[in-house]
Amino acid sequence: MHRSIIRFAEQHWQCSVRCMSSTARERKVLRSVFPVLDLPLHPIQRHVYEANLRHSIALHKKYFELKEKVRKGGGESAIARHTQRNRKLLVRDRLHLLLDDDDFLELSPLAGLSLPYGDIPSAGCLTGIGRIKGLWCLFIANDATVKGGTAYPITIKKQLRAQEIAFQNRLPCIYLVDSGGAFLPLQSEIFPDKNQGGSTFYNEAIMSAMKIPQVAVVCGSCTAGGAYVPMMAEEVVMVHGMGTIFLAGPPLVKAATGEEVTLEELGGASLHAEVSGCVDHFAWEEKEAFDYTRNIISTLNFQLPDEEEEEGMKREAGEEPLFSSEELLGLAPQSYGHTLDVKMIISRLTDGSRFQEFKARYATTLVTGFAKIHGHLVGIVANNGVLSYGAALKGSHFVQLCDQRDVPLIFLQNTAPAAALTLSTEQAAANSNCLKAQGSMMSAVACASVPKITVVIGGCHGADSYAMCGRAFDPNFLFLWPNARVSLTAPGHAASLLPPDEVQQEENLNERLKEESSAFFSSSRMWDDGVVLPQDTRKVLRDSLDIIKQQRRQLSTEKQRSVVLRL
Repeated sequence: MHRSIIRFAEQHWQCSVRCMSSTARERKVLRSVFPVLDLPLHPIQRHVYEANLRHSIALHKKYFELKEKVRKGGGESAIARHTQRNRKLLVRDRLHLLLDDDDFLELSPLAGLSLPYGDIPSAGCLTGIGRIKGLWCLFIANDATVKGGTAYPITIKKQLRAQEIAFQNRLPCIYLVDSGGAFLPLQSEIFPDKNQGGSTFYNEAIMSAMKIPQVAVVCGSCTAGGAYVPMMAEEVVMVHGMGTIFLAGPPLVKAATGEEVTLEELGGASLHAEVSGCVDHFAWEEKEAFDYTRNIISTLNFQLPDEEEEEGMKREAGEEPLFSSEELLGLAPQSYGHTLDVKMIISRLTDGSRFQEFKARYATTLVTGFAKIHGHLVGIVANNGVLSYGAALKGSHFVQLCDQRDVPLIFLQNTAPAAALTLSTEQAAANSNCLKAQGSMMSAVACASVPKITVVIGGCHGADSYAMCGRAFDPNFLFLWPNARVSLTAPGHAASLLPPDEVQQEENLNERLKEESSAFFSSSRMWDDGVVLPQDTRKVLRDSLDIIKQQRRQLSTEKQRSVVLRL
């Protein structure tokens, strides 16, 4: 009886949400004319701005060098073997055929560089979100030029993060499979644990049951664990003479049975389309396979905006900031001591540089308020100094307010380099009160059910970063600027963690912090969803907000009792 009451309440709530969503689509959005943040650069700020600019230019050079390294995949010889001998398309060429355009949001492109087990460019797979037939879809595409498509621990981590984003935002998943299975020498870091290889298949099943579509395109080898990705998808497309699905290849068959078989006989497209029934669509070439995939996406139960609604959205989002986004290069702080007023950054991100500040005269080291980014109403929480007792209470209040009104939150994070020292009983009392207030803000952020996007524009240090929705607090997306630093304490502040007079240990720790806190070190280990350039931030936020909002357009989202099973 108790369960039936709960089920009835859930069904009533879901019906109410659908009715509210439908009503929201029919009525116009409330008009808002927020105050303009007219904050040009003043001469007194010029020396700080120019120092930041020089630092940003140096980091941009390194960023583009790493991006170029990643674009080369496994190197010239691996690319030649992939395209000439195997006659396959490169992974970015495949995406060009699959997506509506090349303007997609790539996730963690620098993952896998400078790891203890070597360089794995882009972690051996491309993940991102692009439009197919106008619908945002998440893709996971193996790059077989990198170690033959072999999965390393960082590959699994990248795939699982992509699936997590798909689950959070109800994005259809497209798997472009060209995988050689797990890298066996590191099997202990790939196979046995909960958040390792097997979770990929578990997530496929759960998402399918939640009516989040799963589609696989087999355009290469699907060996060992890689074979389960298409087998657990709802629809599978396979390319003749190129795609194969089996647990073990011809050499192992011969070793076990003495029988000689070809790749096609053992697990080719003809076998699986005509005999096993494991494949739903047989394609003679890759282009045909991606045409099939685009048509599959057109059968999904989404209602996209019509032309009139799209025109209205474009008009709403037409107001650019008053200041050039290029000025963000000089506003990105090279260190905490080079930080300018965060409102200058906000004014270069929001529509018309407009911002309605909340509690503008209280606890000014945290800036909170409402703005629009490409027409999307958002709440902004931005560090502007130390996260004090009053600032944490203000942040807690504002986060709960946005949660109450279903307004997405954007956190601009630049936390203090080290925790406050306790040098007296008065200071101990003040720090204790601050801890309680920060704990309240952490609770508010953790429990807020609205979408959250975090951009680390400076430092990401200590417990303050949790209150500002760091990685552990599960934002929908988290991006870093190239100047960002991610560590327990900032380089140069190791003394705050050590006993007095530990000079040598302090020097060693500061040197290690300098290396391990860089944005590129962080991104290579998947502590974020990618490094974005300051001048591209407004576009990335627009795409992220569009992606988050799309789930409202799925016509049927109730959980099914079972998933689609293969023959």
